[in-house]
Parts: sequence; structure tokens; C-alpha cells
Amino acid sequence: MNKYSPEGKLINTLENKNMLKTLVSLEDAMARGEILEARALVCDSEHNITVDLPCAKGIIPRIEGAVGIETGETKDIALITKVNKPVCFKVINIINDGGTPTAILSRRAAQEDCIKNRLNSLKAGTVIDARVTHLEQFGCFVDVGCGVPSLIPIDAISVSRISHPSDRFYVGQDIKVIIKAVDDGRVWLSHKELLGTWRENAGMFKAGETVSGIVRSVEDYGVFIELAPNLAGLAEPKDGVETGCYASVYIKALIPEKMKVKLIIVDLFDNNEFSTKDRSLKYFIDSGHIDYWKYTPDTAEKLVESRF
Repeated sequence: MNKYSPEGKLINTLENKNMLKTLVSLEDAMARGEILEARALVCDSEHNITVDLPCAKGIIPRIEGAVGIETGETKDIALITKVNKPVCFKVINIINDGGTPTAILSRRAAQEDCIKNRLNSLKAGTVIDARVTHLEQFGCFVDVGCGVPSLIPIDAISVSRISHPSDRFYVGQDIKVIIKAVDDGRVWLSHKELLGTWRENAGMFKAGETVSGIVRSVEDYGVFIELAPNLAGLAEPKDGVETGCYASVYIKALIPEKMKVKLIIVDLFDNNEFSTKDRSLKYFIDSGHIDYWKYTPDTAEKLVESRF
């Protein structure tokens, strides 16, 4: 397991559990500068975090809670929201507080290690793992390693347009992302390039098939229905259709030159019957590095591309 993984990946590993088991193993982990994980139990009124350790009382002082806390660049809400979740840290001291051993921990030190030795070495176009931490109207925040946050803007999530990132992701979801740029620990991300080109997505369907889809937009001239995160088609107007509902659709035609999929709505379903968690993402690229991505077919007039 990569020690610079998003928080929550290390906590149940045998190596992590063994390093937390005794004071001797904890002291050894401190001497070697290991990154560990445990669950945050309490964030007190001064925003110090108590961590669940089997062999000692664990404390992350507020100033050690995250990169940027000291300067105000990171707000204290980033500490409050860690309660009952795994947090990474390095052990920076072990003291005897009235007979009770207390381990002083630093999440900031773990993040600084991750930034210096992992994130700053990444190049644009590199595919990495991330974990969804929270969703806003404008985009999806993810953990790119040791709790270091980054944002996927909503227009970079997929080619098929969505009204909110919750249409595509859920909190706690493990996803793949592609690096757009890294500057002194700040990471810019995209996601849509990993979900395939028009031809790759259209290749999963055939004219004459009836398949399932999600209504993404209802216009006067027709209904846009998503067949896959990077492929949507247009159906003729139909009464009772609402954005977000599910539909079974008949595929009339797939037209590469115009990047069009012509559809006919067969039936509609209540969106309460489905959940984002029920829909897995299909990645056409899930590792390695790319310099250039072209969504559009060679015969298409419109060009949609990304350069890294």
C-alpha cells in the first residue's frame, strides 16, 4: 500500500495496526518517520484532535492538524469534519502525562511529506488515485494523498453535462483523476479524459438496441439522455420527462461525423429507485500517463481535446 494514499487506505493494513499496537512499535515508527493512520474521536473547542490509539492517548494539536492551518489558508472546518474518520499522521513526540503515555501527532507533517516526495514530483497527464471528500455545486473535492485536498471543477468531471457533482460521485468514493498541473503542493485535476472518447463509448452500443439512460436536460426541441458519462443522445420531446429521471431508450442511429446519438424514449422510471452508488464508473484509462487526449472522431467537424 502506498503510504501517500488518500486517508482511509492505510488504517486497516496489518503494517499500520502493528505499528500502533505498542509504545515500543510507536516509538520505532516515530524514529523512522512513518506515516500512520487512526480514527479521529474528538475535536475539542480549541480544535485539537483526539485520535484513537490502542497503546496511548493520541493528540493532534490544532497547529499540526493540516497544512495551511497556521497561515489561515486552511480553515478550521477542515479539522472539525475529520471526527469519526481516519486521519494520517506522524508521531512527533511521546510524553508521560500523569502516568498516561500521550503521543503528540502531526497530520501536517504527513501532508508535507506527501507534497514534497509525492505530489511535487507528479507531471501533468499522470493518472492517480483519489477519494471524494465533499461535493459542492461548482465541483468535487478529493483527497489526493494524506488528506491533501484538490478540486475537480464540474465541467471537468465528464463530457456529459451534470447539474451537480452528486449526479456522478458520492462522498467516500475511490476514483481515478488526471493531473493538469502541480505548483508547490497545489494540484489541479481533471476526470473526463479517463472516461473514454466518443468512439470508445459509442462502441458499447448499437443501433436497434434498447438500453437504459439518465435524463440530463429537457429542452423544447428534445431530451438529452446520458447513456454513459462521456456519451449522451437526443430524444424527441415527450410529456412527463424530468431531469434526473431514468429512461429506457431505443437507439435509432449513431452518427460519428456529428457526434450524435438519436434516441426514442420507450419508458420512464422514478429516480428514487436508483442511486449514484449503484452506478460504477468505467475507466478507459486508469493508470500511467498521457500527453494528449482527443474526444472527437477523426471524421467529426467539431474538435474536443485536452493537452497535458
